[in-house]
Amino acid sequence: MDILSYRNSVSYRAILIGLLLVISNSYFAIRTNLPATSSLIYTAVFNIFIIASLNIFIKRFIPRLALNQGEIATIYVMLCAATVIVAHDFMRVMGPALTHAFWYATPENEWRELFWDRIPVWLTNRDKDIIIGIYNGESSFYDWRIIKAWIVPITWWSFFFFAIIFIMLCLNSIIRRQWIQNEKLVYPIIRLPLEICRDGGSVKFFKNRLLWIGFGIAGFINLINGLNTLYSSIPAIPVRSMDIGRYFTEKPLSAMVRTPFMFFPYVTGIGFFMPLDLSFSYWILYWFWKFQAIFASALGFPIEHPLSTSKAIHTQSQASSAYLVIGLVGLWMAKSHIKSVLKKLFRPDELCDSNEPISYRGAFIGIFLSLAFIFIFCLRAGMSLWVIFFFIALYYMIAVSLTYIRAQLGPPVHQMYSQGPDALIPQLVGTRVLSKSDLIMFTIFQGFTISQRGNPMPHQLEGFKMAEQLKMDNKRLFKAIIFATAFGIIVAFWSYFDLSYRYGIQEYSFGWSTNSSFLRLQSWLTNPVKPEHSETIWKIIGASFVIFLSILRARFVWWPIHPVAYPLSSPGWGSDYTWSSIFISWLAKFLILKYGGYRLHSKAMYFFAGLILGDCIVGGIWDIIGVALKTPIYTFGLG
Repeated sequence: MDILSYRNSVSYRAILIGLLLVISNSYFAIRTNLPATSSLIYTAVFNIFIIASLNIFIKRFIPRLALNQGEIATIYVMLCAATVIVAHDFMRVMGPALTHAFWYATPENEWRELFWDRIPVWLTNRDKDIIIGIYNGESSFYDWRIIKAWIVPITWWSFFFFAIIFIMLCLNSIIRRQWIQNEKLVYPIIRLPLEICRDGGSVKFFKNRLLWIGFGIAGFINLINGLNTLYSSIPAIPVRSMDIGRYFTEKPLSAMVRTPFMFFPYVTGIGFFMPLDLSFSYWILYWFWKFQAIFASALGFPIEHPLSTSKAIHTQSQASSAYLVIGLVGLWMAKSHIKSVLKKLFRPDELCDSNEPISYRGAFIGIFLSLAFIFIFCLRAGMSLWVIFFFIALYYMIAVSLTYIRAQLGPPVHQMYSQGPDALIPQLVGTRVLSKSDLIMFTIFQGFTISQRGNPMPHQLEGFKMAEQLKMDNKRLFKAIIFATAFGIIVAFWSYFDLSYRYGIQEYSFGWSTNSSFLRLQSWLTNPVKPEHSETIWKIIGASFVIFLSILRARFVWWPIHPVAYPLSSPGWGSDYTWSSIFISWLAKFLILKYGGYRLHSKAMYFFAGLILGDCIVGGIWDIIGVALKTPIYTFGLG
């Protein structure tokens, strides 16, 4: 093996280390909840930071045992691939859906009569002697009677989840060249992991003073605020307490409602790595959304909720269609590449795919076989064929959109809360034309469609981008992601059931989210809804505005607003918490480039990387302490 190949190899020992870390990382993630709510998975950064730090000493004293940069990057990508399965918007919501309808059925809600008969017995468990431990805790999953009762559902769901994620991996293999090499998108999220992995841990990187100044600032904030949660006599550093909206009490400005101004060091750090025009677009469009609410209030539209403007300007409907349009734009930009890929299926010499993670023909075969399994799975569950088709089409369109957005903008967080295909299809066609089984499976599927904060597809493509930057073997990385995904699904189920039987479901899952989805099902069955034409109109408005911004962007080079930021900046949990930190990083980057040029910018990058690291490392240590002490602790992330 030559020196270059060694430095960038995806070795089997790296895959083995990655799989071992998946166990502890996933178990920790389901307990702490936060790792996959943000685009940058901090537990993965935490792990490779520790590995790279130790590796510097290993390289010096035992060089034969040292890991190379490709091996550390492989571990990072594997941890990301596995963590999104177990964390906030996947297993923590999916797990309770397998038992909720049976445990909480009462004569008053009539769930037994309404839908028990259509819930697939091979996907759930209704035996109260088996599931009582999940809700009451103080039990053990390691009882053969309990394990045996769960083998069939776990097996079916494991294959289903693997098929869903494997299709994403094949889609990324097809589109990778276009979005990495042809369009040269920037992938801001991986900038810090790349620097940590480079050279297997670079002394130059770890000795940089600005890095440790940024680390110190973020770490100090975490240290003091963490101590404040344990000892209230220690004053907290108020980085999250200002709300601009409370100063405007008269209409129409009161329509701003909650408008937090917060400082999250790691969000500020990520914002600095975003392209300047995109970070500007993010915070300026956030205020454009606020202007929409003020304008709506001036016209007499009510602001129904004191914390939200979503009902007045239908933010979720506008944002959901905007996401889909951006995905379509991304595919349209890639049309020439996609045509060449399709020709490759019939003309082997059309397009060279020897450097791709998997041959284009193999990718299409993988997609076809996985889709066949998903269709069989859903048909056996009782879903209608046409509903399955539209559900899958919408789900993967959303995944492609998020992947394209992450590749360009690198937002700290993204979400489509309650705007997945399980919500969009009833809005568009109503519930009368949907079967009871369709609605039941929509309810159970909400475990992985509810928000999309931890969608696996963007993480996979970012892994391939790291491979491109570090000249790693794409084919081996493809296999590593497959191993991490398959093993991650098994570990996710194990973690969920182990913790639920031990401590009870309410502590380690989101029972409220599952309950709301079954209450929605109850409402659908007792009071069928018609197509929501008003929501469709707002979806058209959101889509049209993104198209308008895209046209301006294409026609005028000077136009500063990027359409990708429009859906991401819509008021809600993500943008409310992050807009101010991104504004700070945009302002800092603007001034640095204006007065110091790219030379000062290249130096300042270390400071902002330090802000991210300080949060991830010191905040991560506080999370470990919280888990060890079984007590609520200060968390640096969005929550």
